[in-house]
Amino acid sequence: MDTGVAPPLGWWQQTWRLVPAAAVGTAVWLSTGVLLRGQAAETGPWFLTGDPLVALGCLTALLWRRRFPLAVAMTVVIASTASTLATGAALLALGSISTRRRPVEIGVVGLAFVTASQFGGRFYPVQSPPGLLWFQFALPALVAGVAVAAGMAVGARRAEVRSLRDRAEGAEREQAARAAQARALERNRIAREMHDVLAHRISLVAMQAGVLDHRGDLTAEENRVLVRGIADGSHQALEALRDVLGVLRADPGRPEPPQPSLERIPELVADARASGLDVTLTSTVTGTPPDVVGRTCYRIVQEGLTNAAKHAPGAHVRITLAGTPGGELDVGVRNSPATGKTARPPASGFGLLGLTERIGLAGGELDHHPTSDGGYVLTARLPWPDPIDEKRP
Repeated sequence: MDTGVAPPLGWWQQTWRLVPAAAVGTAVWLSTGVLLRGQAAETGPWFLTGDPLVALGCLTALLWRRRFPLAVAMTVVIASTASTLATGAALLALGSISTRRRPVEIGVVGLAFVTASQFGGRFYPVQSPPGLLWFQFALPALVAGVAVAAGMAVGARRAEVRSLRDRAEGAEREQAARAAQARALERNRIAREMHDVLAHRISLVAMQAGVLDHRGDLTAEENRVLVRGIADGSHQALEALRDVLGVLRADPGRPEPPQPSLERIPELVADARASGLDVTLTSTVTGTPPDVVGRTCYRIVQEGLTNAAKHAPGAHVRITLAGTPGGELDVGVRNSPATGKTARPPASGFGLLGLTERIGLAGGELDHHPTSDGGYVLTARLPWPDPIDEKRP
């Protein structure tokens, strides 16, 4: 059942509804005039002046039928008792109230229409043939039924269109929400990727620059090594940034750069050592983990080395890897207290936050906290499913 208020109509929409109503009323009015003349009855001044004026008032009242539907419908139907020219207006009022599809309102207005048609005969002495008394009731009831049926059909169509419009708007809002969520996720992914790629390289470059700034007793060879390390680290950072931007440009013909994996961790450790970090790697991993697990393990080690370079210059970093298929892959990055003071780059605060999210997506757990001796430890457990179990149905 439609309980909403219909929107107001424009002048053209009002016109093409009122003109047919006026045409129907004119036909009834002229027919009544012909019957009166055929029976040699006087039409009187009411037929020529009062009847049209009442009809004009009814048509005018119909302009507000959507704002006051029941009041306008009852007023027009009752007024049509004194005006045959207002018959079309009464039918339009009955059809309009029927579009709301409210049985009580339709019943009240329909009964008033049929009743008004019976009392309308007192204004004009039109004689009906004998035996057709039932016809005087059946014809108005039939006409009212047609008006009600047409009105309810229009109301059902409006409700269907409104429902389709609401569903379309809801789908558009949902699509916009999904697009906004996708953009937010993509921004987070880009930020995480940029942090993973650049933070490690820039931290090593900053550490080497800090050594040059605070160590005045270095030999020329040591200075050249540090300068070369800064140049290489900067070049590698630019190359990594270029790779990330190339992926973000979404060129279908360009192959994606190689993704980090467990096998590339020794390279990561070697780069850290070349930059001046004191790093040891101990691995008891047997087998090759899935790509997601290996990539996450690489990022854990990378984040641990980055934080050690930024916050614990000169510290010894110990990396341990252990795991077997069907169990867990345990990753640990532990650094001793800092032994030197250098200018530290500003901390973003998003490294461990993004790493926690990444490990959570992989189904693992992350723990990090300071140690009692002033160092720091970063540990993670990643599930390592057994390839044999994955192949079983």
